[in-house]
Amino acid sequence: MGKRQQSLVVGYHLAVTILTLLSVGNVILMTFHIGDWQVERVVANSLLAVFAIDYLVRFVTAHDRKTFLIHSAFDLIGIIPMHPIFALFRLGRLARMIQYHHLFWRLGLDGKWSHDFHRFVYSTGFIYLFSISIAIIVLSALLFSVFEHQSLSNSLWWAITTATTVGYGDETPHTPVGKIIAAALMFGGIGFIGLLTSTITDFFTTQTSENSVLKPDDSQADIQLLLAKIETLTQKVDALQTEVKRSERRQSSKKHH
Repeated sequence: MGKRQQSLVVGYHLAVTILTLLSVGNVILMTFHIGDWQVERVVANSLLAVFAIDYLVRFVTAHDRKTFLIHSAFDLIGIIPMHPIFALFRLGRLARMIQYHHLFWRLGLDGKWSHDFHRFVYSTGFIYLFSISIAIIVLSALLFSVFEHQSLSNSLWWAITTATTVGYGDETPHTPVGKIIAAALMFGGIGFIGLLTSTITDFFTTQTSENSVLKPDDSQADIQLLLAKIETLTQKVDALQTEVKRSERRQSSKKHH
């Protein structure tokens, strides 16, 4: 990548970062009813249009669109126009840009923990399971909101409590379509969230087992190295003693002569 192209990428990512933080700040203002709601609504719609166009351009120009859809699931959720709260999912884009520019390494924060985090997120398939789980919950909430005539916030609350098997019962489906959505969420959502939980548990269990296996190996290697050094020192001492004895014999023979 040439310097000009690299500068364009950095400038593009910087612009996306600023717009993302602006959209998140705007959502916070709208949520807590701070400032002029009409102005904030215009800002939210304008930013939504910008991010939607950006997503479509990246999707069209992607070499592997299937992989793009998986890795940019949060970006897709972030351009859902039904509620400004979805803009918070745009923060996932910032996490990928931090990884792209190796900011942790540049700040001296890169190390074993970041390597383990990367291995946990990508090698275990956590990122795919998490993206699918979020997509199922959001899609179910949207459909529930439409067919049950509920607010999106209540629908999201219902979807989360249903998928996590909490089920408070404060929101329940009454229409046939709503009940079908609930059944699909129970089977699909609970299944994926169960896989998500087992993936997390399996990762930490495996990591603990690896650490317990590696520690004896490290100790054994240290012992072998120490024994090798002792053996070398012993050989040097033996050689020195032999040389001293030879020197004493020479001096003794000179005295006799």
